[in-house]
Amino acid sequence: MKNKLNCRQVAALINFYNEGCLTDLLTKYVEEHLDNCPECREKYFFQNIEEIVPEENSYTDEQYENFLNNLSPYIDNELSDAENIKIKKYVIQNPKARKVLEDMYIFKKNLHLAHEKTKTDFKSDLSKDIINKIFDKQKANKHYFYKLAAAFFVTVIFLITGLFKFLHL
Repeated sequence: MKNKLNCRQVAALINFYNEGCLTDLLTKYVEEHLDNCPECREKYFFQNIEEIVPEENSYTDEQYENFLNNLSPYIDNELSDAENIKIKKYVIQNPKARKVLEDMYIFKKNLHLAHEKTKTDFKSDLSKDIINKIFDKQKANKHYFYKLAAAFFVTVIFLITGLFKFLHL
């Protein structure tokens, strides 16, 4: 059977799949995609772990502080695999930590978008400035050319006028 679903489609269907609300054909397609896509399989795995973990949180203030201290390196993928797994397990068990992590990802995304917008705005302003300088330089060159042509024309007229006066004397 050829894979019929992409990651976005599976993400949209995964909750229905978990509840058993999909048709047999869609269920087969989702399962096939999960078998072939490690990213979706990991998301599905963590979603199922959330359902298995009890609501009682057995975390301490020290664990939460450790989580906060490692949050930035975790988001920037600077931790070892073992530390990443510890953070993931803690986030799954702790709704407060999960909310903080989600907020940090949203903040990072918005910061990135703002940076890209500023970079794009800067490029367009810089391009506009360069184009204006080129046109200003071309205008200045045209004015210089016209002044030079006028000076040449006046000099030629004076020379011709002077020659006629010299010849008529």
